[in-house]
Amino acid sequence: MLARRGSVADLALQVNEVVVSSRAKALDRLRLGDSIFRSLTQVASVAVLLILGGAMASLLIGSLPALSTFGFGFLIDQRWNPVTEKFGALPAIYGTLVTSFIAMLIAVPVGLMIAFFLTELCPKWLRRPIGIAIELLAGIPSIIYGIWGLFVLAPFLQQTLQPFLISLFENIPVLSSIFEGPPYGIGMLTAGLILAIMVLPFITSVSRDVFDAVPPVLKEAAFGIGCTTWEVFRNVVLLYARVGVVGGIMLGLGRALGETMAVTFVIGNAHKISASIIAPGTTISATIANEFTEAVGDLYTSSLIALGLILFVITFIVLAIARYMLLRIERRIG
Repeated sequence: MLARRGSVADLALQVNEVVVSSRAKALDRLRLGDSIFRSLTQVASVAVLLILGGAMASLLIGSLPALSTFGFGFLIDQRWNPVTEKFGALPAIYGTLVTSFIAMLIAVPVGLMIAFFLTELCPKWLRRPIGIAIELLAGIPSIIYGIWGLFVLAPFLQQTLQPFLISLFENIPVLSSIFEGPPYGIGMLTAGLILAIMVLPFITSVSRDVFDAVPPVLKEAAFGIGCTTWEVFRNVVLLYARVGVVGGIMLGLGRALGETMAVTFVIGNAHKISASIIAPGTTISATIANEFTEAVGDLYTSSLIALGLILFVITFIVLAIARYMLLRIERRIG
């Protein structure tokens, strides 16, 4: 009897040792997998920083000849003459900022209204087709927008909207300068409209997602105390989802600042500054796309690379401002 008990105890000890050993091996495998995963994420994070730093360093090195030759005058000079090798970035910077401002001025309110309509007012049978159509807008290549803008939108604006704006504001002091000149069809206004159409899906999609996240009880309470639909949108939905809305707007602004082909087709590519938004102009990305393959000489190439560096800095400043705004909003919420 004692011998049987001893054998059972020995067997139990052996089984326990096997279980402990297998459990230890399983924990070792989990630790190994976790350490590998942690290392991969660290490598990916460092790789992003290295790529960003490498891109900035290459732009800075490539732009040194132009920056050392022209100095700060490169940012404020309007001349762009490859023959005499006199280059200034001000018209391109001005065109980039103006076209992006026009695009956001149109796309932000329209995108927010579309997002609110889809989440609150749109019938269910119509919600999906409109959502799919908006997502398809984001998938259209930019060169298609450019071709459509050049052959369809520009002639339409030349015959309808631009003459109307010119005649409407011709006797108003400030607005007459903004809408001055012959209706070419192409110009900064046309480029801004194309950009507005291109960034509209980004603003609408992000805003729709954050509007869906608003608790229904807040909207129901607002309607219960007699608020109108506009008041609910302005004081409840938009206020609650403002962090996500700002993020969507900045995403669209980043797209507008860096867009190349669509703007190149319709902006006119004129290196000059005009108070009129109907007049032709240029942007940083359009200038680089048009002239980089034809750049002859180190100074010409370096000036184009310097334009790329300026665009990089502008985008970085915009993202930094957006991040700062989001932090302030989150602190107010917290």
